[in-house]
Amino acid sequence: MSTNRLSSEPRFIKNILIRFFSGLVIVLLITTIALIKTLITSSNDPEFLTVTIESCYDGDTCTTTQGEKIRLACIDTPELRGMKADPIAAKAAKDYLNTLIAGSTVTMRRITEDRYGRTVAELLKDQINIQEQLVEKGFARIYEKYASQCKWSKV
Repeated sequence: MSTNRLSSEPRFIKNILIRFFSGLVIVLLITTIALIKTLITSSNDPEFLTVTIESCYDGDTCTTTQGEKIRLACIDTPELRGMKADPIAAKAAKDYLNTLIAGSTVTMRRITEDRYGRTVAELLKDQINIQEQLVEKGFARIYEKYASQCKWSKV
């Protein structure tokens, strides 16, 4: 009986090793597929991020839920205060922008940082360019000085 038992132990160990390495190969395959899928579906441009907008405090400046201040690129909206203030039009632009994106997750294309430390960026929601929509609806105008930063606004 001891001979029979000795001959079955190597077979038993062999089966365990085969199962172990088969499982390992399957885990590695699944991990590799997941990694490839992530690399394919993620943006190739590091400037594109997904952010959630907390609120917009005027027609061209918003804050993310992470506290980042974003100046919408390539547009200018009426000012709420100051020498050139147009409070009625400014409030309409602010309200429209808040209705459009406050509390929403959007895609942000970083362009630069302005002199006030805000991120200058384009925002897209459901593949729609927010700045372009503000201009089309009459709440903003193309900021000619910076129009070259956005493909859609080049004259």
